[in-house]
Amino acid sequence: MLYRRFGRTELQMPVFSCGGMRYQFKWQDVSWREIPADNQKNLEATIHKAVELGINHIETARGYGSSEMQLGKILPKFPREQLIVQTKVSPVADAKEFRQTFEKSLHNLQLDYVDLLGLHGINNAELLNYSIRTGGCLDIAKQLQAEGKVRFIGFSTHGATDLIVQAINTNQFDYVNLHWYYINQWNWPAIAAANRLDMGVFIISPSDKGGMLYNPPQKLVNLCAPLSPMVFNDLFCLSHPQVHTLSLGAAKPQDFDEHLKTLALLDDSSEILPPILARLEAEAIAILAEDWVKSWHINLPAWEKTPGEVNIPVILWLWNLATAYDLVDYAKMRYNLLGNANHWFPGNQADHLNELDLRHCLVHSPHADKIPQVLAKAHQMLGGKEVKRLSQQ
Repeated sequence: MLYRRFGRTELQMPVFSCGGMRYQFKWQDVSWREIPADNQKNLEATIHKAVELGINHIETARGYGSSEMQLGKILPKFPREQLIVQTKVSPVADAKEFRQTFEKSLHNLQLDYVDLLGLHGINNAELLNYSIRTGGCLDIAKQLQAEGKVRFIGFSTHGATDLIVQAINTNQFDYVNLHWYYINQWNWPAIAAANRLDMGVFIISPSDKGGMLYNPPQKLVNLCAPLSPMVFNDLFCLSHPQVHTLSLGAAKPQDFDEHLKTLALLDDSSEILPPILARLEAEAIAILAEDWVKSWHINLPAWEKTPGEVNIPVILWLWNLATAYDLVDYAKMRYNLLGNANHWFPGNQADHLNELDLRHCLVHSPHADKIPQVLAKAHQMLGGKEVKRLSQQ
């Protein structure tokens, strides 16, 4: 395993982290007797495999159902100093409730302290306010830190880049969990801001949210050769030293195997990546046209300022991915979250375009005339059965 300094925490963080949202039994709290023996055995085997590989950062959340309780049966069996344990608790209006929820997390994990506590899902201004206002959740987190129950405090986010930068620039957090990978590089300004303040940078779900790369389309496989799309994406992320660790949502011990191939390639990433990056860009231009590829995103309205709260930037992005790289299943999954995932994936689909006048909000876009047509095509291609976030299922 390779390790990177996790910003001001001074922790030596493995470049891969063991994310805890895919091996648990249920997304809801259940009693211990309801956990099937084979499920717990698989979870424990996954943790043992991670630690054996040097992936000693185990990351979970109060919102991951039975994950914390199941981890509580295995984590105390390791020497405590060997592990970096992280959990996350969502900010709420009542800071006392935040403390109570954290105490439940600690009880479930059967630990005296966690190394990293993340304020989970600072996705909009209201949740940021709950976190940083006087007497808010961050103040409680600092109290827990003073009590020795938390070593370092960070936050996770699916929010807009500007909001993430705003949260980072408070300089009240030691690290950030955010999205950034080849198909979605919007948050680079937030990573740069975190680096300026010496914060740890943790990338959320690069294999799943980065294109469902456990089961990639054949076209993407061909474009990324000789690497698998998963290894290409890992290498792309880790070739940037500003990134410290990638979360691997392992569901079973074998899920680490493909990722490990990345480690031997890191020193040669500057030779390995450019031909693949050039192929990916050339294919997008061949399919979508250079003018569109280079400028589709310019001056698009935020979903809050769009009639019907249509999330135009996300819909166009998903249409691009589906059309250029055959990432249709991924795009459908993400598209059908729109309107169904609240602040985790905000805005609406393009299913009522005939009732909306988008001309005013697109007036500064170089593709104002084309975008309504593309939105209609996107809905026709991607629309379907409503999708819920895993934690809502």
